[in-house]
Amino acid sequence: MLDDFMLRAGLAGIGVALAAGPLGCFVVWRRMAYFGDATAHAAILGVALALALSVSPFLGVLAVSLLMAVTVAGLTGRGYGTDTLLGVLAHTGLALGLVAASLIAGAQVDLMAFLIGDILAVGKTDLAIIWGGAALVLALLAWRWRALLTATLNADLAFASGLPPRREEMLLTLALAIVVAVAIKVVGALLITALLIIPAAAARPLARTPEMMAALAAGIGAIAAISGLVGSYLADTPTGPSIVAAAAALFAIVNIAASLYRRLDRSGPSA
Repeated sequence: MLDDFMLRAGLAGIGVALAAGPLGCFVVWRRMAYFGDATAHAAILGVALALALSVSPFLGVLAVSLLMAVTVAGLTGRGYGTDTLLGVLAHTGLALGLVAASLIAGAQVDLMAFLIGDILAVGKTDLAIIWGGAALVLALLAWRWRALLTATLNADLAFASGLPPRREEMLLTLALAIVVAVAIKVVGALLITALLIIPAAAARPLARTPEMMAALAAGIGAIAAISGLVGSYLADTPTGPSIVAAAAALFAIVNIAASLYRRLDRSGPSA
């Protein structure tokens, strides 16, 4: 059944969306978009190291993403703003990755596949890694959901409740590193953050509870993945960008519809 490359691509897109949607809600709530960008850009260095060591790119990306998280956490508050640190580390990691990839002797490196994704080349092993990583992220979020929500809404309340906010933040960065590692094959390093943020932002006007927003974000991400994949196949466009474009279109539709609904609601029934 999995011999059909379109089926594998669709399953890969859905797997990433199911993990990226709920995690993206925390990225939106905590305003961690730039952190997601930094982690994704540094992933290219992980790809280069993995190729140099002849190991799975997933392991290389995961290792560098975790290193990025630990480095940012260790340097925060030591004279530089977090946004400055993330900017320096993100672009340094991306530049070093591109340079290292160009220096690998004998390696045929398709950098565009890692920058904007190559979902149509997903194999059975890739599919197992994507769904395994997605399951791990969802299990982590389900296990720490209340604690993560408390630490997100009020750090002082979380600390008073015996939930160190720093620990919950590190768990989020771990989940973010895993999503980056599994999503790089689907949408690429340059577009991973968009797949985290846009479905969550699209779900926000429709949701009444955090749990509902997380579920809607996962669903919108899955719809965007399938719509972008089909549109890419029909129009012969790059698949990763097409998926993000589909997510952006859903975001626009939801917000336009929500705006029209609010206007009608304010106007009330005609006399």
